[in-house]
Amino acid sequence: MFAVYAARIDRDRPLNGLESGERPAPEARPGWSTVDVKAASLNHHDLWSLKGVGLSEDRLPMILGCDAAGVDEDGNEVVLHSVIGQSGHGVGPFEPRSILTERYPGTFAEQVAVPTWNVLPKPEGLSFEEAACLPTAWLTAYRMLFTNAGVRPGDSVLVQGAGGGVATAAIVLGKAAGLRVFATSRDEARRKRAVELGAVEALEAGARLPQRVDAVIETVGAATWSHSVKSLRPGGTLVISGATSGDRPSHAELTRIFFLELKVVGSTMGTKDELEDLLSFCAATGVRPVIDEVLPLDRAREGFERLESGDQFGKIVLTAS
Repeated sequence: MFAVYAARIDRDRPLNGLESGERPAPEARPGWSTVDVKAASLNHHDLWSLKGVGLSEDRLPMILGCDAAGVDEDGNEVVLHSVIGQSGHGVGPFEPRSILTERYPGTFAEQVAVPTWNVLPKPEGLSFEEAACLPTAWLTAYRMLFTNAGVRPGDSVLVQGAGGGVATAAIVLGKAAGLRVFATSRDEARRKRAVELGAVEALEAGARLPQRVDAVIETVGAATWSHSVKSLRPGGTLVISGATSGDRPSHAELTRIFFLELKVVGSTMGTKDELEDLLSFCAATGVRPVIDEVLPLDRAREGFERLESGDQFGKIVLTAS
């Protein structure tokens, strides 16, 4: 089958390791299902994999891609939960949980195999392309907002780095849930898009907010860390799920954190139950993922180049058939 895969690890120039071509189709195994992929979306996790983060050289070549929607062996339209072994289903008793492609071939292919427990029904109102955006970036944003930040309608939230997959999802979900959302970006066009998506105001990175917020959604890391901490009200919560600008800020703001009793919460992906809730939320409210571009699988390199450059706003989707 045709697939897009990591053939080599290159920490400095990750796309040097990206190749496409024929790879073995999934083999049947007990407790697992094979899904015909209709659409899959890119994540920064795919770029990190090409750098060797979470993916060791002894597992190469590895088909990339965490997220997908497609059709299972019984003809059902489905969405895949990307965390393998979260509750032990389909893997050995001592295997730690992992994200698809850290141990098993991913979704940038005509077919993918996952534990049957990881297969969820796709709501009728969502296209395959829309559904494929949800299992990583949108699920991460959902968990950050509603599980780890614990915000409620009427609360205020700052979303750093408007334009990225998680940040865009947080703006849209926050607006739909009745939150007062502020966003930041270095790019004027992205700030305008953020307001169009529901942010009450979008400011330049580092700019002072009109008010201190109840929570901050942080995926940028070092470049915005100090601003995130300073933007919180006393007792507020900073939720971090990524550090695309690096993980070593010049100033950790420790004094402010303990004096104002701020909470810093790490967040990674989400549970199957949370993905089911997110799918229901989208179906009930009409919320849909923001898609930057849809490309056929054989043009995956273009999508990777756009993701690496940071020029996208929303999700980049690959269609397999």
